Amino acid sequence: MLEIRDVTKSFGDVVAVSEVSLRVEPGQMVGIIGRSGAGKSTLLRLINRLVPATSGDIRFEGRNVSSLTGQDLRAWRARCAMIFQQFNLVNRLDVITNVLIGRIGTTGALPVMFKHFSTHERGLAAAALDRLDLLPQALQRADTLSGGQQQRVAIARALIQNPKLILADEPIASLDPRNARLVMEALRSINKEDRMTVICNLHTLDAARAYCDRIVGMARGRVVFDGAPGELTGEVIQQIYGGADEDAVVDESLTSTIAPRHRVASAGDSRAAQAAH
Repeated sequence: MLEIRDVTKSFGDVVAVSEVSLRVEPGQMVGIIGRSGAGKSTLLRLINRLVPATSGDIRFEGRNVSSLTGQDLRAWRARCAMIFQQFNLVNRLDVITNVLIGRIGTTGALPVMFKHFSTHERGLAAAALDRLDLLPQALQRADTLSGGQQQRVAIARALIQNPKLILADEPIASLDPRNARLVMEALRSINKEDRMTVICNLHTLDAARAYCDRIVGMARGRVVFDGAPGELTGEVIQQIYGGADEDAVVDESLTSTIAPRHRVASAGDSRAAQAAH
């Protein structure tokens, strides 16, 4: 269980997150919505400890992660995988090596730097790519892929961290509708099939409604709504966005219910074995 207790983050005189308290049960898929500057991205960075909280604490499975340092902090970041809007891939490296970079929290920086990966690790990376329908692209340079493909590579990289929690910060904001659907399908499939907790900042209301079990609305750094998608009424939307329709993006292409289609490759999958070697 993830518990956020009265967490505040200030940058000088600017309060980005103000006294936020949330409790996320294992296996939930939570969508966080709100205007730009509402504090959504800062909240995810606080959970992952990319930025420290000014006050309050964050606990996972009873452990206070707000005070972790050194090796313990690196281990937490491995368990709490982060997916960014910008993909954060190394363009000149091939796809499978970009996925294997996700092992840095487990193996350390030097093996990753010199590409010293075990056969087992390569197999994990190949299976993750196969699950996301990207195994044929395993040996391509990352910069030859489309934006949607690159984001799915970033998801595969997160998967081989063997995390307990995935944080996705605006993962579909820069994607066209088709690729946005594929990325959201992938995250929902991981959530449902692996019972993985996923917390996802989303720019589109309909994506939050279609894919998330629970929606948290933020405004001016505070949580102003926390409930099921069906409770997201017009009045609530007004409270979250303050009438700023340009921020409350509606994308009808994401509203259809799509059954999970991704799978984990079996140990005997010949294509996964080929890429692993």
